[in-house]
Amino acid sequence: MKKLLYISVNSKPENLSASKTVARRFINRFLELNKDFEVEELDLYKEHIPRLEYQYFEKRNCIVDENDAKTLDDKDQKEVQRIRQLCDQFISANVYVIAAPMWSLSFPAPLKEYLDCILQDQKTIKFEDKKIVPLLADKPRTLVYIQSSGGEIPWFLSPIMNKGVNYVESIFKFTGIKHSEELLVDGTGFTESEKQEAIDKAVDKIDEVIDGMKF
Repeated sequence: MKKLLYISVNSKPENLSASKTVARRFINRFLELNKDFEVEELDLYKEHIPRLEYQYFEKRNCIVDENDAKTLDDKDQKEVQRIRQLCDQFISANVYVIAAPMWSLSFPAPLKEYLDCILQDQKTIKFEDKKIVPLLADKPRTLVYIQSSGGEIPWFLSPIMNKGVNYVESIFKFTGIKHSEELLVDGTGFTESEKQEAIDKAVDKIDEVIDGMKF
């Protein structure tokens, strides 16, 4: 079966998180329309994401090989193995759904640590003549970035304000995943009614986003 990898980045439970609530509605609708998909979930606030240390690498963006890993202590060996697992999981997916709030014009820190883990030489990228060559253009893949934000962001300020969206899309392009869709849950405000209105507006766009996907 094809795989949808759902990556959530919010410490709130789903019923309190606008981005995770919309992501669940998106995934449920996607599965209704695409029954040949299975879902794998990765909650970056619950799962262990290694913080990269110099001893894990033999060179830039290249994790040590299995023989060299055996010279590390037990903790470091487990960290290296975890990085490999995260990278292999990422490579195996066809669709990526990331749900995150906008924090300080970006996203919560665990997402950056995760992206650092999956950008690995000979896995998702390779270096050739001092250039980065993407390795995940082997099949159609799509990123769907679902972001919640407290305020309404005018369309003409979106390229400036949505730095997290732009950054994640750029990182995915490095790996060869050029197609991306955005589902923005803007204007969650300060009250429950404001949040629900923002969620409803985003949910109304789900079918449009699905129609634009490539996988």
